[in-house]
Amino acid sequence: MNILWDFDGTLFDTYPSYTSMFKEMLGDAVSKQEIYSQLKISITHAVKHYGLSEEQLKQLRGKEHTVDPADTPPFPGVESILKQADVNVIMTHKPRKEVARILQHYGWEGYFSEMVAGDDGYPRKPDPASYQYLHDKYKLDLAIGDRELDIIPARLIGIQTCLFQNETPGADFYLTAYDEFFKQDIPGALSRG
Repeated sequence: MNILWDFDGTLFDTYPSYTSMFKEMLGDAVSKQEIYSQLKISITHAVKHYGLSEEQLKQLRGKEHTVDPADTPPFPGVESILKQADVNVIMTHKPRKEVARILQHYGWEGYFSEMVAGDDGYPRKPDPASYQYLHDKYKLDLAIGDRELDIIPARLIGIQTCLFQNETPGADFYLTAYDEFFKQDIPGALSRG
């Protein structure tokens, strides 16, 4: 089983940290719950939605580099899937250095055969170019993400899809927690499909 993973909100619970950063910038006018819901669409969407200035965006990027990896834990149960997969790859808009820092903190670098990061020059999702590159190289069976944006490129090139903590129509599989991965026998469904 060869899996493409999104990073933020899929492998690691990074949204609470981003929510706090936005809240600090936006103040009491917006609730954390509202910020979180905008971030779940995408960080770019949230930046536009709240009309952040270039200076605020620069401040946000500066704060992102200071987030302690201990404040961005992996989701429970995800490691058991990583261990049982034949190949794991990451496709993220996050800068490579930031991803590597978190993976190193948790000792997870060895789980991944490759990563396409936001600073690698590929077009942003939903453009399928990065997915196609990884699929051509690793013959991917499944793409897992937490947003519709993460599964659109996979669907475009014929990879089965799984949404994590998101019930937007269009995915092949849905998980609210990673312990459901084996209970639903997703590996069996992939091998039969």
